[in-house]
Amino acid sequence: MITPAGKECKHFFGDYFRGRNVERCRLLEAAKLEWEPFLCEKCPVPDILQANACEHQTLTPHLEKPLFFMKAEVRVSAHCSKCQCDVAEPVIGCGQCVNLPI
Repeated sequence: MITPAGKECKHFFGDYFRGRNVERCRLLEAAKLEWEPFLCEKCPVPDILQANACEHQTLTPHLEKPLFFMKAEVRVSAHCSKCQCDVAEPVIGCGQCVNLPI
């Protein structure tokens, strides 16, 4: 579904049927974090999902403020369930799940 920032994200949910205006992020909701529409503007999750479609990679979101007076931003950490390792670069992946041709 298209987020308020205009990106495609499988974790965003919007219900606009018959005048409803229900929007939420299922990824943040699962982590018990409060979602606001401005969080979609700088969220890295749609770019990660577009670049890496590994079914073994699990994203864990958290909210951080770059400076104390700025708005919070979404940051994600990734974990690979196949090799049981933390993924340093979620856009690339762990490097063990997909073998690239040389």
